[in-house]
Amino acid sequence: MPFFKRKPFGLAEPPKDLEPYELVYQVRFTKEIFRDYHCQVGCYCMFVSLTWIREYLNRINFYRQRVWMCKYTGKSNMTYEEALVSEKHATRKVQELPNELVAPALCIIQFSMLSLRDLADVIAKKLQKDLFVGANLYGRKDGSLYPCKVLKVVENGVEKIQYEVAWVDKNKKITENSIVLGEDLVWKKTPFSRNILKSFIRESTCRSIPWVIHEKLAQKHGISTDPPQELRSRFFFQDGQLVAKMKKRKNGNGNGKNVGEVNDESGKSKRKKVETGKSDAVKNSKDENNQPKEEPVKYPIDDLLVQPGPDDPLFTDHPSPSRDFNVPIDCTGDLLMVWDFCSSFSRLLHLWPFSLEDFENAICHKDSNLVLIAETHSALLRLLIKDDGEYSFALQKRKRKPKISLITWTDYVCDFLEMINITELSSSMTTIKRGHYGLLDANAKLWVLRELVSHALETDLIRGKLDEHIEQRQMLGAIRRGEALEYARKRREEKEQLKGESVADGLVKENSLESTGSNPHIAENGNPIIETGDMVEEVISSQQSNAFYNRRQLDCPSMKTEEKQNVDPKVQAENVTNSCEKEAQKQLSGDKKEAEERKSKEKREQRREYFEREMEKRSIRTSPLGKDRDYNRYWWFRRDGRIFIESSDTKQWGYYSTKEEVDALIGSLNRKGERERALQIQLEKFYGKICLELQKRSKDLAHKIALEEAVLRRSTRVRAPPRENPANAFLRYVNKWKED
Repeated sequence: MPFFKRKPFGLAEPPKDLEPYELVYQVRFTKEIFRDYHCQVGCYCMFVSLTWIREYLNRINFYRQRVWMCKYTGKSNMTYEEALVSEKHATRKVQELPNELVAPALCIIQFSMLSLRDLADVIAKKLQKDLFVGANLYGRKDGSLYPCKVLKVVENGVEKIQYEVAWVDKNKKITENSIVLGEDLVWKKTPFSRNILKSFIRESTCRSIPWVIHEKLAQKHGISTDPPQELRSRFFFQDGQLVAKMKKRKNGNGNGKNVGEVNDESGKSKRKKVETGKSDAVKNSKDENNQPKEEPVKYPIDDLLVQPGPDDPLFTDHPSPSRDFNVPIDCTGDLLMVWDFCSSFSRLLHLWPFSLEDFENAICHKDSNLVLIAETHSALLRLLIKDDGEYSFALQKRKRKPKISLITWTDYVCDFLEMINITELSSSMTTIKRGHYGLLDANAKLWVLRELVSHALETDLIRGKLDEHIEQRQMLGAIRRGEALEYARKRREEKEQLKGESVADGLVKENSLESTGSNPHIAENGNPIIETGDMVEEVISSQQSNAFYNRRQLDCPSMKTEEKQNVDPKVQAENVTNSCEKEAQKQLSGDKKEAEERKSKEKREQRREYFEREMEKRSIRTSPLGKDRDYNRYWWFRRDGRIFIESSDTKQWGYYSTKEEVDALIGSLNRKGERERALQIQLEKFYGKICLELQKRSKDLAHKIALEEAVLRRSTRVRAPPRENPANAFLRYVNKWKED
C-alpha cells in the first residue's frame, strides 16, 4: 500500500446498507466505492449532479497528486497509481531472489541497527560468497573463465568449501563435471541488486532500526524473535510489537512522568486543535442556508467525468472517419504494423520502400508470385537466416541453400511455419506448398507476415540497430542541450555586461556631480571663490550684479533671446552635427543588434528543425498521438500522411485524409479531459507536418486519377496493358536494394 507522508494511508470504507440496484462510483485501482444519495433508482450516472460526486472527485484528484511514496522502493513524488505499479514491480523483482538466499538475508536483517543502505551493502557482500545449487557462474579452468553450473556443495572437512560444477558450452550443453574451489567461481550475473535488496528489506520488515521481520516470516525460516542481549535494555515487546523503553523525566510542575505520558497529553491537545480546526472548516464550508458550498473542480480530470459548463464552447461530435479498406477491418492493425516495420528498417532489410496502398493491394491480389509480396517475405527470411538462430538451424537440417529466389521463397515460408508450429496456420501451409499462395485470405497472409516480423524483432541485427538509434538519439539530445546551455550562458553574460555598463555610467555621473559639489573653489552660482581678505566684498559684488541682472530681465524680457541669438552660428552648427551623428550611430548600432538577433533566432530555428529531422530518422517505434474520451487511439504515420483511428477493442479502424477533417477533430476535443487534452496538444504540435503530408497525398491522388482517366479515354485499338494503370502500380514493383 503506498505511503502518504511516509505513513500508511487507509482506504475509505464502503457505504453501509448498499442495495444491489444502487448506482455507485468506484475508484478503478483501489476498488473504493462512493455512494450518491440523491440518485434515483435506475438513472444514468451522467445525469448526477456534480455536488454529490464531489467526494469521489476529491478522492480521485487526491490520488493524482504527486505526494505518494512507494512502500518498497522508497521512490517519492508519485501518483497513487504509479506507486501501486512500482510496488507490484518491486514485489515481482523481490520474488526473483533465489530461495536459498532468503534465510541468510533474513538472519542478517533481524534486529540490525544499520541504516537501509549499509544493511543492503552488508547483505550483498555476504550473499555473493554464498553459492547454492543451480547457480550459473563462471569458473577458472586452464587460466580462463568458462560458464558453469553448481551441482553440489562438497564439504570434506577442508577449510575451503569445494563445489561440484558442470561446465557448459555455447549451446548450453554440459560437457564435463569437475570439483573446484569457491574462490575460483565468479558470478556471471548476481541474482540481486542493491535496489532489489532494499525492496526485500522493506517488504520483509514491520519496523526499522532495529529492523524486525514479520513474525510469520520468522517462523517460516526458523529465525528467533527474541531481541539480543544488547537491545533488551532499550526495547521490549508489547502486543507483538517492539517498543522502545522511555526514560522518566520531570515536567514543569516537578511531577515525574514518563515521556510517553507527556507525549500522550501533547498528542491529545494536538488532536483537539485539529478537531476544532476541522469543525471550523466544516462551518466555513457551509453557506447561510446550511447547504454545502460547491468547490470548483480542478481540471483536467477523467474525460468521462467532464460535465458541460455554462462557459464552454459548443463541442461538435468527432468527424466520422473513412473505412474503405481493401483488407478486412480487423486485419488493418496487422497491415499497418508490418508495413511500418518494413518501411522503418528498409535499409537493413535491403527492401525498396513501397506505399501503404500498394502493400494493401498486393495483399488482396490473387497472384501467387507477386514481386512485392515475394520480396517482402524474402527480406524478412534473409534476416532470420543471418541471425544464425533457430530458423537458420532448421534450414541447415533440411540442407537448404541460403539464397532465396522468387521461385523458392514459398518453400522457405513453409519451413518457417513448420518451425513455429501454429495449428491455425497448418491449412495455410498446405495451400502454400501446393503453389497457391495467392488463394490465401488476407487474414492468413498478414498472420504469416506478423509472425515473421515478431521473430525479426528478436534478432541481433534489429536489436543492434535499435541500440545504435538509441545511442545516436542520446548523443543528439546531449548536443542540443549543450547548445541551449551555451546560448543561455551568452545571454546571461550579455545581460551582466549591459548591467555593468549602466552601473559604470551612473557612477561616472555621480562622481562628476560630487566633485562639482564638493570642490571648495566653486560657488553655487558657478563663480570661483577667492579665499582672501576681500571675500566679503566679492560676495557683496556678486549679489549686486545678480540683482542688476534680474532687474534687466524683468525690464527687457527679450534680453535672453537676444543673448542666445548672439551665439556663434558655427558653434551651433557643430553642436547640431554632433548630436545628429550620435543619434545616427545609436540607430545603426540598434539596427545592427536587431539584425544579429534575427539571424541568431533563424539559426536556432534551423538547428531545432535539424535536430527534429535527425531524431525522426532514428525513430525507435511508432507511438499513438493519444486517445479520446472513449479510449480510441489515434495513429499518424509520416510516410502515409493519414491519421488512423483504432477503437478501444482494436476491432474497428478508420482514417482521416483531409485537412478539414483534422481541423474538425481538433475542434471537437475537450481540453478539460485528460486524454483529449493530451491528444489535442500532440495534434497541434504536429499540425504543420500533418497538413503538409496530407496535401502531398491529395496531389498524388489527383495525379493518379488524371492518369486513370487518360488511360480510359484511349482508343480500344491501342488499349494499354493493365500494368500501366496507376491503380496497378504495385504490379510494377522492383526491389532496387535487393542483395546480390
